[in-house]
Amino acid sequence: MGFVSTSRVETEWLSLPELSELIGEPLGRVRRLLDEHHLIGSRRDGPLRVPAVFLVDDRPLSSLRGTVIVLHDAGFTDDEAIDWLLELEDSIGVAPIEALRAGRKSEVRRVAQTLA
Repeated sequence: MGFVSTSRVETEWLSLPELSELIGEPLGRVRRLLDEHHLIGSRRDGPLRVPAVFLVDDRPLSSLRGTVIVLHDAGFTDDEAIDWLLELEDSIGVAPIEALRAGRKSEVRRVAQTLA
C-alpha cells in the first residue's frame, strides 16, 4: 500500500445555516462575510455552500479575503476561485488554500496575480 497523492484538497462543504451555527454568528452576518469576500461559496450542487477548509478555529481564514479579491480582479468567478484554491498549484507545490493556511499568503497572491 503506497502513498496516494491527490490534486485536490478534500473538504467538507457547509451550508449557510451550518456555517452560522459553527461560527456562532447570525445568518445575516454570515451573508455579510460572503458579500465582503471574507468567505466565498458555490451553488454548483444546490444551495450555497462554503468549503470548511476556508475556516480556521471556526473563523474565516484571515488571508482568504485579499486572495479572493486578487482572483476576482484576475477575472475569476467564485466557482473558479474555489477550484483554484483547492487544486494543486505546481508553482506553489501544494493547493493554494494549504499554502494560505501555512502562512504563505504573499507567495499565493503573487501566483494569483499572474493569472489575469
